[in-house]
Amino acid sequence: MSRNNVQNHADFGKVAVLMGGQSAERDISLMSGQGVLTALLSRGVDAHAFDPAQRPMCELKTDRFDRCFIALHGRFGEDGTVQGALELMGIPYTGSGVMASSMAIDKVMTKRVLVAVGVPMPQHVLLQRGAYTAQDVQQALVQLGLPLIVKPSREGSSLGLTKVMDASHMAAAVEQAAQLDADILCEQFIDGDEVTCPVLGAGSQAYALPLIRIEAVDGNYDYQNKYFTDTTQYLVPCGLPQGEEKAIQELVLQTYRTLNCRGWARADVMIDKQTRKPFLLEVNTSPGMTGHSLVPMSARAVGLSYEDLCLEILNSAALDYETKPAATQGAIT
Repeated sequence: MSRNNVQNHADFGKVAVLMGGQSAERDISLMSGQGVLTALLSRGVDAHAFDPAQRPMCELKTDRFDRCFIALHGRFGEDGTVQGALELMGIPYTGSGVMASSMAIDKVMTKRVLVAVGVPMPQHVLLQRGAYTAQDVQQALVQLGLPLIVKPSREGSSLGLTKVMDASHMAAAVEQAAQLDADILCEQFIDGDEVTCPVLGAGSQAYALPLIRIEAVDGNYDYQNKYFTDTTQYLVPCGLPQGEEKAIQELVLQTYRTLNCRGWARADVMIDKQTRKPFLLEVNTSPGMTGHSLVPMSARAVGLSYEDLCLEILNSAALDYETKPAATQGAIT
């Protein structure tokens, strides 16, 4: 594991912890960012809070920040936009690059890419705001059956997600998701164990952390139960047979590498209780780092503290496109 390669803390230079932002997950991002900031400061890193919703991104350059720890969640932070701005400014950042970030936040695009390489994912029907009809909604019900999941394609933290148990609730679920995204994802519900698997590193050096099995009240792992209650149980060790856990970790690593993720991420998986077949749900390229968050919980299970986890992630900060020195670039004649 790369934790032994963390450089001297002073070598990180001036670090911006990007938090807050403009997405619907702003409040969670502020909680994540404050946790990361406190951890880095406690280890002697010259770290500073930076909220892109309150300061222009160009100040990262004028204020001479050397690298960024991205603790933003959702749009304008986890979707490739901030990553693109940092690429243009030449400031290394944590997490996945522009393309991987933009693909992973879009659940429909993620399906198109992963299904093509054989990653099992739940069946789905895509509805588009302003274009779907009552007949389209009914057809989604017929095709996927009940219960089913309705959610926005490009939101996280279960925002706008509804588990539809009765056909009479379908229209309202679609309307709720449409308030957050133009693309509404209707998805087959997989009944069984819910697990999540964090990954650290990049390419062939990427490695999976232990699975966490999630047991929420009535199986309702929603926004409230994720962040603001203590009733959800998180089991690590997950209690699955060793072979089953290893197979899921390999599936998640395949997914991570296919999307060209780097730095860190977390993948959510459902295991069909009848067949024990795992189905990948989504990949989070800027996971939560709050007191309820799962990546730190999994890291602790292998002896990696919250502070050391933050340092390892910060140490992985990079750019997709390293600019060549002007002297080495070919001249046009």
